[in-house]
Amino acid sequence: MRGLDYRWIEALEAVVSYGNFERAAEALFVSQSAVSQRVKQLEKFLAQPVLVREQPPKPTPVGQKLLALYQQVQLLESEFIPELDGNRVAKVQRAAIATNADSLATWLLPALAPVMKSRDIELNLAVYGEGRTLDKLKNGEVIGALSMEPKAMAGCEANYLGRMDYVCVASPEFAATYFPNGVNREALLQAPAVSFDQYDQLHRDFLKLHFNISSDSVTHHHVASSEAFVNLALMGCAYCLIPKLQIEAELASGKLVDLMPDFFMSFRIYWHHWQLETRLLSEITQAIINHTKELLPK
Repeated sequence: MRGLDYRWIEALEAVVSYGNFERAAEALFVSQSAVSQRVKQLEKFLAQPVLVREQPPKPTPVGQKLLALYQQVQLLESEFIPELDGNRVAKVQRAAIATNADSLATWLLPALAPVMKSRDIELNLAVYGEGRTLDKLKNGEVIGALSMEPKAMAGCEANYLGRMDYVCVASPEFAATYFPNGVNREALLQAPAVSFDQYDQLHRDFLKLHFNISSDSVTHHHVASSEAFVNLALMGCAYCLIPKLQIEAELASGKLVDLMPDFFMSFRIYWHHWQLETRLLSEITQAIINHTKELLPK
């Protein structure tokens, strides 16, 4: 029985990555009709669609599993093939990781630095809200993801790393203007805030659970950058929830003030990754676990 032809999955991956068949064909150095034919052959072999043909195209659930498989195969090949042929020059190993902005801004880069220095590696660190990183792992777009979800998906493992403690901060001038009597429901309805995007569950929970405020009822700046959060707060444009780990210097200097000194929100963070045992993935996992062991409170 004929098995999967990985050129079919390569075509699927290119269409999803580049957003259409034309750019996928250019990337693969084949005609657009060849890319289309390969995807159709894959669907015929599986007797079901692998691609939702919209703009941009998206993989079906089966397509997502195939993309995850293809990325694992590529990772295995990058380590295994050079071992079979001692004369062959090892290729640069590529690995994609889905992270939230706060981890990237605080501890993730120092954790990965030893691996980046010791290996011929090309990392793609894709930044998403905490609630969306696992979707990228499920879709096969990344080999690992940081998430607040404790339960591992099928074929994956989840390592508990520790807590991320968030505090509510603003500049002294902003605090004096909007919170002269402290943080309360009335003041929050008037004060501009900043959050990652419209899916930022952290700020939504802060407002809803503690003050019974819908996030749609307040002015929200959406900025997909943890560093920009701090800058907007320093400039007196908004208040924000930010990891205490990220702004210890600003709090110590008085450039930012803790608006609620007896309050913080904590989230447990987990490193989700494939169970696939490759040296690269094992090194990345161990580097992340080792770096966060003493840094993040348990």
